[in-house]
Amino acid sequence: MSTYADRLQALREELARRRLDGFVVPLTDEHMSEYVGAYAQRLAWLTGFQGSAGTAAVLPAEAAIFVDGRYTLQVREQVSADQWSYHSVPQTSVASWLSEHAPEGARIGYDPWLHTKTWVQQATKALAEKGATLVAVDTNPVDAVWPDRPLPSNARLVVQPDQFAGRSSAEKRQEIADWLVKNKADAAVLPALDSIAWTFNVRGQDVDRTPVALAYALVNADGTADLFVAPEKISEDVAQHLGNAVRLHPRDAFAGHLTQLKGQRVAADPERAVSAIFKTLSDAGATLLELRDPAVLPKAIKNAAEIAGQEAAQARDGAALSRFLHWLSVEAPKGGVDELGAAAKLQSFREQTGALKDLSFDTISGAGPNGAVVHYRVSEETNRPLEPNSLYLVDSGAQYQDGTTDVTRTVAIGEPTAEMRDRFTRVLKGHIALARAIFPEGTRGSQLDTLARQYLWAVGLDYAHGTGHGVGSFLAVHEGPQRIAPGSGGFAGGDEPLQAGMILSNEPGYYKAGAYGIRIENLVLVEPRDAPGAEKKLLGFRTLTFAPLDRRLIDLDLLDREERAWVDGYHAQVAAIVGPQLDGAAADWLRAETAPL
Repeated sequence: MSTYADRLQALREELARRRLDGFVVPLTDEHMSEYVGAYAQRLAWLTGFQGSAGTAAVLPAEAAIFVDGRYTLQVREQVSADQWSYHSVPQTSVASWLSEHAPEGARIGYDPWLHTKTWVQQATKALAEKGATLVAVDTNPVDAVWPDRPLPSNARLVVQPDQFAGRSSAEKRQEIADWLVKNKADAAVLPALDSIAWTFNVRGQDVDRTPVALAYALVNADGTADLFVAPEKISEDVAQHLGNAVRLHPRDAFAGHLTQLKGQRVAADPERAVSAIFKTLSDAGATLLELRDPAVLPKAIKNAAEIAGQEAAQARDGAALSRFLHWLSVEAPKGGVDELGAAAKLQSFREQTGALKDLSFDTISGAGPNGAVVHYRVSEETNRPLEPNSLYLVDSGAQYQDGTTDVTRTVAIGEPTAEMRDRFTRVLKGHIALARAIFPEGTRGSQLDTLARQYLWAVGLDYAHGTGHGVGSFLAVHEGPQRIAPGSGGFAGGDEPLQAGMILSNEPGYYKAGAYGIRIENLVLVEPRDAPGAEKKLLGFRTLTFAPLDRRLIDLDLLDREERAWVDGYHAQVAAIVGPQLDGAAADWLRAETAPL
């Protein structure tokens, strides 16, 4: 189908054939993943939207797309206003829009393998008030009209060695088994791909940017497990690694296996297990325990081997990024550098490490006004040159076997304006305030978020995204449950108590629509802190990311003595960790960039 309008029309015709008056298309897969395989990119195929979070609702005469504040600008650039109306969440929701716009008595379809049980309950209730019905479909109507839909990946799984994992899969399964016994449960459903990868110490290549394999798992109270994965994806060494305690089944046997759990007490996570899993278990006569995925918290709290791997990955990645920033300082002023070229050059420096497995997400390479699009994705159509007297924002990361990186730097091309320097320095002050924070055990990310925003708030500015997200160990670059985000206003998360061993991003920003974007992002490790006379256990952050900040954007008059000392101390660490990995002109450049302010 040549145009997005044709695709929307084809879907409407398919819905009419099925006697449906509407359909909901979320951007996720059967595992509630943030990043999904090509086969599951239904929203992008239907609408053109390339972001990592969104939902569409289609009715016979109108259609709507729903995104959060990160994608307000992007959705308008990628999705045609002729066919689609734009809506912001959480200000509105798909369910409330459908209840207002669906005709009375309408049958609205949804794929029960792509929505949570909670969403289904909310949407059912909202539609009932209109006399409309939510209808589960057996097969997805988008798939029926998507002629060249890619097949799911058949890439083989690989073993993540214990030297990087820090604990054996048997130990992890036993920990989950102990948790099941404590909760009087017989089994736990693990549908989240990163939970499966972590629990079984395997990785995959089925999703771009996230090293996971398409699979489902059940972990049982006796420490055994059932892993549902396409047989052709299992090599002899992976089968040997998994051992006899892990029974292998085809992935498409998962739903059928659930029907056999009559009388069992089964734990499932309502945030990570789709509606179809709950319904299948319920219909089978299992007793459902709505409990958080037992791998989520242990996965988030990194062990000594994972922390050591992350330190090695960050040092390697910091050198690649510093080589890129040096290259940019030489080439950008000459002209001829554009967003696509810069992103490709940065990737090439990471490839030169010899350790790069993949990027951890598509590089956000935003010149001038494109930098104001928070989760901008450069394309041939949007590609801009890096122009004199502008800002360039580059948010990027890498997947190495020993760690996952995520770092943002904002660079002045030519001479920055006084306003740019003011905004950058306010963002930097917030970054420093969070980096230096000391807080009692039990503190939540929502309690710390204000530290990063305060200097922007003081002059009536803010940013429409959270300040920090969890990061995995050669896993998802966005990992729960920890976050640093406001406690309200539609930012999910932020209420998980931070614990030693968690890794998060520290990334305040500022975005001036149509002009420029600023973000400073390092990864930080939560670790114990001491203070004289402390009456509570204390925690703080240790910065893990090392690459220079652009000195030309720092307004020294806005920094106090302690903030200047932090920048100098940080740059001394960059010099010590990254400096020995560079030589020649790049080493000379780094020495100048990391000299005391």
